[in-house]
Amino acid sequence: MEFQSYPFEKLNALIKDLPQKEGRISLTIGEPQFQTPEFISQALSQKVSLLNKYPKTSGEESLKEALLGFVQRRFGITLAKEAMIPTFGTREVLFNFPQFYFFDKSPKTMAYPNPFYQIYEGAAIASRARVIHMNLTKKNEFKPSLSVKEMQECDLVILNSPNNPTGSTLSLEELKRWVEWALEYDFLLLNDECYSEIYSDFKPTSILEASVAVGNANFKNILALNSVSKRSSAPGLRSGFIAGDSEILKQYAQYRTYVGCASPLPLQEAAKVAWSEDSHTEYSRGQYIKNLQLAREILGVEVPSATFYVWLFVGDDLEFTRNLLQKENILVLPGSFLSRESGINPGSGYVRLALVYEQAIIKDVLLRIKKWL
Repeated sequence: MEFQSYPFEKLNALIKDLPQKEGRISLTIGEPQFQTPEFISQALSQKVSLLNKYPKTSGEESLKEALLGFVQRRFGITLAKEAMIPTFGTREVLFNFPQFYFFDKSPKTMAYPNPFYQIYEGAAIASRARVIHMNLTKKNEFKPSLSVKEMQECDLVILNSPNNPTGSTLSLEELKRWVEWALEYDFLLLNDECYSEIYSDFKPTSILEASVAVGNANFKNILALNSVSKRSSAPGLRSGFIAGDSEILKQYAQYRTYVGCASPLPLQEAAKVAWSEDSHTEYSRGQYIKNLQLAREILGVEVPSATFYVWLFVGDDLEFTRNLLQKENILVLPGSFLSRESGINPGSGYVRLALVYEQAIIKDVLLRIKKWL
C-alpha cells in the first residue's frame, strides 16, 4: 500500500527551513482549545479502577443507551439497539468499515468529496477501491454531486455534512435526494456528521432524518457517523458511533470483534455522561459562533453556519502559508494538501483556518491575517 503523507506532514516539510519562534498560533488542526467540561473529567477519574477489566468490543449497554438517547433528543429518531454501534471515535470506522464492506466485492468503487478528510483516501487505498472525487468548488457552492453513470458504478458514497474543510452543509431536501439515489442505484450512503453539533443559525440535519423523511425508516443503504470530540471538547475520549442499516451493522459488529478497537471502560463511563448531557455544549458553540462572526467582519468573507472552519481563498496557498508564518508567526493549512487533482485541484488557492481558540486570540489573529490578503 502506498499512502500519501498526511496534510500535517506535508505542512512540516513546507516550513522545515523556517525558524520556529515562540508564541506561534496554529490554526491548522480542528482540535478544540477549550477545557473539557469538569463533569466529564470527574466521571473519567472516578472510574479509573475499571482499568483492570477488559472492555467489550460492542461497548457497554449504558454507553449505547446514552448514544441512543442523544440521537433521539437531537434528531427525533428512536433507533433500535441493533441499528447502533459505539466506536472508538470515528477515524477507525472510516478506515476499517470500507475494508469490511468491500471484502467480497469486485470491482469496487467509492466516491467522496474533494477536498476531504484524508482517512477516506486511506480507506480506499487499503480496500483497493476505485475512487470518484466529488469536487467541491465555489461554483457548485461546495456541494458534492455525481452523474447518473457514476451513481450506477458506486458501491459506497461518503458525504461529509457539515463539511470539513469548506463548511458547506446539505439541507434536508438535499439529503433526501441523496437517500433516494442510494435506494434507486443501490449504493451504500454514509454521512460523516462529526461537525453536526457546531452550528449557529440552524441545527444541521442528519442523514438518518432524511432517510425517515423519504419513508426509509429501516435505513436501508444508509449510515451516519458522529463523535463526541467537537461536541464536548473531548477528542481524547475517542467516543463515536455508527448508526443506520442494521443488516449491515450486524455483520460489521461481528467483524469488529477481530479488529481490537474496544474503548477502555473509564473512557466509556466519561463518554456516557458527555453524550447524556446537552447544556455543556453551549459555551464552546457560542465561542465558535463569535469567532465566525469576527471572520466575517474582519476578513469580509462568507462564513459557514456550521463547523468552526473558514475556507479562505488566498491565491497561492503554499506561498501564503510560508509568508504568514514568517511575518506573523501564524500557521494555517494549505488547501492543496487537503485535496487531489481531479480535472482541477479544488483545494488549490485556499487555506483552512480552524477558529478553535478564545475570541480574543482569534480577533488578534484575524486582524494580522487580513494584512496579508
